[in-house]
Amino acid sequence: MQQYGRERDVEEDSAEQTTDPGFITFFGKLPKKSPDSGTLRLFYRPGTGNENEYYQCYGPDALYVATHTFRTQSVIKYLGHGGRAAGLPCVSLKSSVAKTLLRDSLTKKQLRVEIWVPEDGQGKRCTKFRLDKEASPGNLQAVEDLLFGSGVDLDTPPVVMAIKIVSSAAAKVKTLGVAFADPTIRELGVADFVDNDLFSNIESLIIQLSVKEAVIPTGTISGTTDRDVDLNKLKAVLERCGVMITERKPSEFSAKNIADDVPRLLSAKATEALGASTSADPSMIIPQLTLPTAPSALAALITYLGLLGEPDNIHAFSIRTHDLDQYMKLDASALRALNLVEAPGNAGSTTRNTTLLGLLNKCKTAQGTRLLGTWLKQPLVNLHEIQKRQNLVEMFVEDSNSRRTLQDEYLKMMPDMHRLSKRFQKGVASLEDVIRVYQVVLLLPGMIQALENVQTENEEYVALIDELYLIALRGFNENLEKYSEMVEQTIDLEQLDSHKYVIKPEYDDKLGVLAEKLEATRDGLDREHKSVGRDLDLELDKKLHLENNQTYGYCFRVTKNDSKGLDKNKDYIELGMIKSGVFFTTKKLRSLAEDHRDYSDKYDKAQKNLVREVVNIASTYTPVLESLDNVVAHLDVIISFAHVSVNAPEPYIKPKVTERGTGDLVLRDARHPCLEVQDDVSFIPNDVEMVKDKSEFQIITGPNMGGKSTYIRQVGVIALMAQTGCFVPCSEARLPVFDSVLCRVGAGDSQLKGVSTFMAEMLETATILRSATKDSLIIIDELGRGTSTYDGFGLAWAISEHIASEIHAFCLFATHFHELTALDQQLPHVKNLHVVAHVDEAENGEQQQITLLYKVEPGISDQSFGIHVAQLANFPENVVKLARKKADELEDFGGEKRIDSEFSVEVTDEGIKIVDELLSAWAHPAEDGEDIVMADADDSPEAQLEELKRCVAQFQTKIEANPWLVSVLGSL
Repeated sequence: MQQYGRERDVEEDSAEQTTDPGFITFFGKLPKKSPDSGTLRLFYRPGTGNENEYYQCYGPDALYVATHTFRTQSVIKYLGHGGRAAGLPCVSLKSSVAKTLLRDSLTKKQLRVEIWVPEDGQGKRCTKFRLDKEASPGNLQAVEDLLFGSGVDLDTPPVVMAIKIVSSAAAKVKTLGVAFADPTIRELGVADFVDNDLFSNIESLIIQLSVKEAVIPTGTISGTTDRDVDLNKLKAVLERCGVMITERKPSEFSAKNIADDVPRLLSAKATEALGASTSADPSMIIPQLTLPTAPSALAALITYLGLLGEPDNIHAFSIRTHDLDQYMKLDASALRALNLVEAPGNAGSTTRNTTLLGLLNKCKTAQGTRLLGTWLKQPLVNLHEIQKRQNLVEMFVEDSNSRRTLQDEYLKMMPDMHRLSKRFQKGVASLEDVIRVYQVVLLLPGMIQALENVQTENEEYVALIDELYLIALRGFNENLEKYSEMVEQTIDLEQLDSHKYVIKPEYDDKLGVLAEKLEATRDGLDREHKSVGRDLDLELDKKLHLENNQTYGYCFRVTKNDSKGLDKNKDYIELGMIKSGVFFTTKKLRSLAEDHRDYSDKYDKAQKNLVREVVNIASTYTPVLESLDNVVAHLDVIISFAHVSVNAPEPYIKPKVTERGTGDLVLRDARHPCLEVQDDVSFIPNDVEMVKDKSEFQIITGPNMGGKSTYIRQVGVIALMAQTGCFVPCSEARLPVFDSVLCRVGAGDSQLKGVSTFMAEMLETATILRSATKDSLIIIDELGRGTSTYDGFGLAWAISEHIASEIHAFCLFATHFHELTALDQQLPHVKNLHVVAHVDEAENGEQQQITLLYKVEPGISDQSFGIHVAQLANFPENVVKLARKKADELEDFGGEKRIDSEFSVEVTDEGIKIVDELLSAWAHPAEDGEDIVMADADDSPEAQLEELKRCVAQFQTKIEANPWLVSVLGSL
């Protein structure tokens, strides 16, 4: 409401300006778009000056802004129809609020944005507008100045991807050509790979790259062709990952001109890295263009982003090939199940300690935070690289002094050099930006010294610091020495304390002369001030003020009471009167003020040219700054890992990671890193032991709220943390490198997209079955609960058996289907675990109270304790009793009740022995000492049945004497 209060003056003025029926007619003819359809329109109003500029939204956009930005309908004004609700809704926003709305719409709400400006020649009361800027979550180029100029920092890069599908009916495979771009760092990338019907690989790639928007070919309306079926499946994957979909004409996915276009975009450094000159055949020097399908996607992406239309982009980009297999594969379900980052659409929400990114982010720099987000979505699979990160973390865990010094004295002071470089590249940098880079240069020697002083006795670790940090930093320090000299020679550093960024007057002769004249003029103004003060007998700066007024320029101001003496002297010229006093001047002051304004203009013009020269020189250091930014970000993330590992409730330990496909998964006292730091939580650690070919598939049963989900998810989180190079929350950890973590947990409805809970979980499970390998980690929670008990159990059994017997991946399967625990009788490497719950018995024998112990132990749990949990939730007693009664009835229905639970072990064993003797009697020894067989093979079925009846009659007395056996036969 405070925000609304600040808007009121803008709204009341602007509503009058747009009541013109001409604008209402113009707006009515625009194509219908609204936030509900994915597009938000803003109309720019210049106001009376830059400080008074504002924006307006109309129609559905106005209703959306009122609801989501101001959270009140009272900000809405209605244009036409006498201002009644039948008119056109309108909401006005100050410039700062509009930029916040712009940022939220693009990064959180995943909307497209259009900004319309008045047509040329029309003033602020204009009725016709033209489309000036368009932006989308993956294409922020048009609004970068608005976003970055307001101090906004994007946690994740705005990556946009183009996808082309080539299906082969004969080979029954799909080849995907993918191109992606991050325009903020001017990087292009491509990938070409084969995918399955569920597009599992493209889903993993989307997660790895944090894609915001995808460009795909337009499908036909019929949706009957194979291509349309594939596109619909692809759209479902993109929607599941929270990616905005942009459809373009299939003709744009043509590689006809790509060999000419890409070399124009690539920088000299990028071309040199490819190892050839641009004079050669482009397809020969750019290996990315030799891929079969990706170049077509790259052509569509370049067209969509309009890269060739911006002169700044020419010879400014780099290009790379992304190998999908160089990182652990994660799907959208794993991202959600493991709480890696905030859910799509909630970007920027409060996620401290509730997500792994929030927990591990103790970075001091913006670039470090961005890199951490990338690392969590790209866990390594190269053991050597994993161990390098772990060793670096270990050094800073052990040397707390160096860690704190680097964090507090250096990293904390580092600006976002990526953003600074962007400002230099776009030609909008200022002297303040030059100074910020200079401050980085001043920090470098100290940072190098701090890294050289890291305490470690391991020579290999010393070499690692040299390799990853010191060699590069020393090179940057040397390269930036000239920069430092340039700044010290040109910029007046003494003025920085008063936040003034100016060129030294002595740097330029012309500037020096103008500075002397300005100083002389200011001295003249002071003398005139003193002279008038003596004449009026008024104390300077208390009674008589010398001001540089926005309207009158340099003039004097006195209160109304003190202005009485002005009439006595004709030399005093009254300029105006306001509440704060009377403004007046003298002929001499007016002359001095004109001279001061004239010299100031000349000084500013001369300095502006010099500033442009200084900024241009500084911009040549952009490649060094970008490389330095990468090193600083890497160091910041490593130190953040060390900081979190040391300051956890129980310190993390360095995990022992083994090669892919070797070794077992053993975690001692494992904890969930996010849960253990929550307030009022006393976390119960558990051991995890999964041995290949012995206990690689584990079924976990137990009561609701007993900790099954936490137990299985923490294993996935720990595996991911280990492969990012971080320490893990255990007392001991040994685990192999996993090629993927695949999860099926708690799928929700997507009813607006026609996807039920059960269908969502089936899609996720199908992805697991199609993409898992023996080197994967699979986490399944409550599979089959979205359908009937019989269907659900059948599916759970079949899926479990397939994973355990065909895929042979490490798998943790939490379930309430207790019958599933019988799988360990069929497969030796299946192991049953259960979470422990203690139930107090009442005097009447009823179970009254459940205590959840959150401990996982071997064995099975034969009930879910659901009714006991309902009691904990304070259900009414009559509801609990009815629930227990109905549960008992269902348990008896169809003879499903476990009949052996009523009898002692001795009675049951005796019954089994009787059955064994009966069957042995039914069989008879074959001749010549052959094995015992059932009745002769030549006997008819009728003869065999008669023999069985005879045996049953022989054992009738024993059968009737055993109650367990009587119950078994009675249930058949």
